[in-house]
Amino acid sequence: MQNAVTTYLSLGSNQGSRAWILQQAIFALQEKAGTVSAISSVYSSPAVGFEGDDFLNLCVALETTLGASELLSLLLEIERDFGRVRRDDGTYANRSLDLDLIYYGEAQLQEENLIVPHPRMHTRAFVLKPLADIAPQHYHPVLMKDTRNLLQTAPDRKEVVRTGIRLFSERKQLLADIGFLAIEGNIGSGKTTLAQKISEEFQGKLILERFKDNPFLPRFYEDKERYAFPLEMSFLADRYQQYTEDTGQLDLFSRFMISDYDIYKSLIFANITLQAEEFTLYRKLFRLMYSEVRKPRVYVYLYQGTERLLEQIARRGRDYEKSIGAEYLEEIHRGYFDFMRSTPDLNSLVIDMEPLDFVARETDYLTILDRICAHHIQGMPLQPGNVKV
Repeated sequence: MQNAVTTYLSLGSNQGSRAWILQQAIFALQEKAGTVSAISSVYSSPAVGFEGDDFLNLCVALETTLGASELLSLLLEIERDFGRVRRDDGTYANRSLDLDLIYYGEAQLQEENLIVPHPRMHTRAFVLKPLADIAPQHYHPVLMKDTRNLLQTAPDRKEVVRTGIRLFSERKQLLADIGFLAIEGNIGSGKTTLAQKISEEFQGKLILERFKDNPFLPRFYEDKERYAFPLEMSFLADRYQQYTEDTGQLDLFSRFMISDYDIYKSLIFANITLQAEEFTLYRKLFRLMYSEVRKPRVYVYLYQGTERLLEQIARRGRDYEKSIGAEYLEEIHRGYFDFMRSTPDLNSLVIDMEPLDFVARETDYLTILDRICAHHIQGMPLQPGNVKV
């Protein structure tokens, strides 16, 4: 078996969701090519050699046992997976993904379709700036200069600007960067099951709502008017205690925190169940508590249609939920959407669950996971300016 070789790759994109495309390409390299051992900052730069949109560029170090030709073939395959079609005439155009092999260890290769080191790397500041982040002293075996010295003579280096985007070799690192993820949704939407699944796979600290321990819940569904206020007050007290205790710090074995609720649901449900005077009093107390608790960095709402929610509620067979009707579920939907619309700093993501079944189909689970990851990446700042990435 061949020993691993340290290679350096340049990645770029100027079409579509550029940062997320680059992140997916890194995931693909990690899964198919070897180990991504270093990732540079992400830079913004104008198109070179043609009129086109600005690029996002970065470099990665890849430890691989693939030969240089095998690696090149894989890079071209990954490009094609993202819709890249290389032109036969060698001219440049906008592209969703550009993967270039810059260095393959210390090798110097001159083959029909492969030249290493990359023959134009020393003239490209959009390669050299990110490369200097991860390999500043790597020597070009032909030019006999390291990356920093090559960068000093590269044209247009001032046009290559560092962004605030961070990319990761694996999803578990990306989730760790989120830090605190809340999975919300209506009754029966699958939020607890999804939170448990993500927590188990990626070593997240799981915070589950303790609704089963609430003695008022079964009574509430029998007599809502009588038990609404004690139910909502008991939920608020318990959620506040749990949030302040559990979100204070990670345990030794957890990379991030994931919850199947956000404490703001207390106000959403209280607005539906309480009388006007009760709600006014409740809201004052809630605001005092809400100001002190930790907020999730990403807030995911799993949207399920009312008919499907009723089916799932019936399937899980909780006696006290048998009286839940469509109108009550619609009110809850409206409460959540009003909250998300009125809270621009929430960083919320709505996922339509109607076509998805993440319990039965692993591909649906991966779709949901990628939606969450993409939302986090695309929310990172691109500087200068506030531009979608």
